[in-house]
Amino acid sequence: MEYLKSFLTREAFGQFMRMVGIGLINTVVDFSLLNFFFAVLGWGEILSVTVALVIASLVAYVLNRRFTFRLDGGLRVRETVAFVGVNVLALLLTNLLVWLAIEQFGHLTQLQLNLVKIIATGLILLPKFAGYRDFVFGRAIKESGDGSAESAPQVE
Repeated sequence: MEYLKSFLTREAFGQFMRMVGIGLINTVVDFSLLNFFFAVLGWGEILSVTVALVIASLVAYVLNRRFTFRLDGGLRVRETVAFVGVNVLALLLTNLLVWLAIEQFGHLTQLQLNLVKIIATGLILLPKFAGYRDFVFGRAIKESGDGSAESAPQVE
């Protein structure tokens, strides 16, 4: 219960809103690449989703580290590994939903693929924020000494 309350602080709300703003930019990158790979290059659904999400995740890492959680300085191995882990889970869920849609409807149209991707993006938004805040950037937030770590429980 205490953990859930940590999402209702001013700092957590600010972080979440910054993540949403960056997420909008990142969504444009992700969907632009997805549609380019799928419709223009003719790649399959899973490959298009995977490559687009990997590239968009790299953009998300840089922007969230700097702007959402306001961290400067060099990258850290633990942070980077945790970021990859959170995004691999997000990728697996996204690809599972795409695969289920393919199983249900056969090969997807561009519109169907985009709808499935929108659903997946919505489903992973809050868990991804929690993963970024607690597992990826949590230690760096605490070490930065800006006080925001008080609103972000540390999971080691």
